[in-house]
Amino acid sequence: MQRKRHLAATALLSLAHSPVVMAQDWTAKFGVLRYDTHSKTTGIKGIGIPAGADASTGDATTVVLVIERRLTPNVSAELVLGLPPTVKAKATGSVAFLGENVLSAKNVSPTLLLNYNFGDATQTLRPYVGVGVNVTTFRSIKSSLAPKVEMSDSVGLAVHAGLNYAVNKQWGLFASIARIDVKTDLVATASTVLTSSIDFRPMTYSVGLTYRF
Repeated sequence: MQRKRHLAATALLSLAHSPVVMAQDWTAKFGVLRYDTHSKTTGIKGIGIPAGADASTGDATTVVLVIERRLTPNVSAELVLGLPPTVKAKATGSVAFLGENVLSAKNVSPTLLLNYNFGDATQTLRPYVGVGVNVTTFRSIKSSLAPKVEMSDSVGLAVHAGLNYAVNKQWGLFASIARIDVKTDLVATASTVLTSSIDFRPMTYSVGLTYRF
């Protein structure tokens, strides 16, 4: 019996120092995200709409929340969430006289990424890169040009790179930059039907705190 207890204790100790425990490591990240769009559209089309009518989207700042799970000493998976930023658009081209905020929408945009973390877990500073998929839906859509506006959902590639800095075993800091594919088809219904396709081409910049548990 004593020998069995000794073997069990040895097995538990071995497990505690094995990579399996690494697979149970979780990290929560909380910070600020800057959402910069570099939009390109097909123009605004519709009966009675002058040639050259267009719009451009603006930038937004919001809060980001990331949940990360360590799968191996160097590979992790993370889910990026947060408060949906409100992105606004202004009229340009032949309809620039319509001014600012002709369209606004909240971008609900969860992103799932698979990361490779360079170095090992004992390092204070660890760079990482990742690739994954982004799903964006648009909510609270408003327009000064039409009472009804619909924007299609978007599924696209996401890539990012960043740095994790460990202050101690639990707390740390992070910074990251990401490129996301976000496209939508817009249909606005008023006295006429307006259509456009928008490629947001956003870049995001995030900084904040990390907590490992």
